[in-house]
Parts: sequence; C-alpha cells; structure tokens
Amino acid sequence: QVQLVESGGGLVQPGGSLRLSCVASRSVIGFADMGWYRRAPGKERELVAHISYGGSAYYADSVKGRFTISRDNPKTMANLQMNSLKPEDTAVYYCNTVGTLLPWGQGTLVTVSS
Repeated sequence: QVQLVESGGGLVQPGGSLRLSCVASRSVIGFADMGWYRRAPGKERELVAHISYGGSAYYADSVKGRFTISRDNPKTMANLQMNSLKPEDTAVYYCNTVGTLLPWGQGTLVTVSS
C-alpha cells in the first residue's frame, strides 16, 4: 500500500525556520516530480514547491526565496527547508507527487505565531 508520511512540523515564531521531511514508497514514486502542498485554515490546498527527479525546482511566489525543496532519490524523501517563516505560512503541509496524485498522508502541522 502506498504511504506518504510527513514530519517536522511544529510551532515556531515569525522569522524562524523548520525543516519538513517526507518518506514515500519507492516503488510508487519512481521518476515522478515530488511536491509540497499546504492547506491553510479556511483555504484550498495549494502547491508551494515541487522538484523534478533531476532536481529542477519550482516555487510559488508566496514562498520564493524563503523555502527550499530537495529530494534524496535513493531514499525517496522530499524535504522542505522553510526559513523566514510568516504567520501566513501556518497550514498543514503535505507531500505528494505532481500530476497524478497518490493517496494523501496525514500531513504535518506548521504553526507560525508569537
């Protein structure tokens, strides 16, 4: 069974940093682009960053310059380094492929508050 497990969320003050990690079933991920999504309270889930198998990255304007996505292909992990966090980054963060989605994991909650 396909599983996506996210970790690394927590409570952080504005301006702080967090690093999110995602473990996925290798047999499913293959060469797919991997992405980090988030769902803020009262909003739709949005794609904030994704990375190709070869390492090309895309960022939403709202996180560009603050977030960095990476992947470790042999371990099928996708990471999201989040710096200079803002209260509007508060959300549940999920990893998934881009395009044909896998079943969603539980996500990891990021709360940015003083």
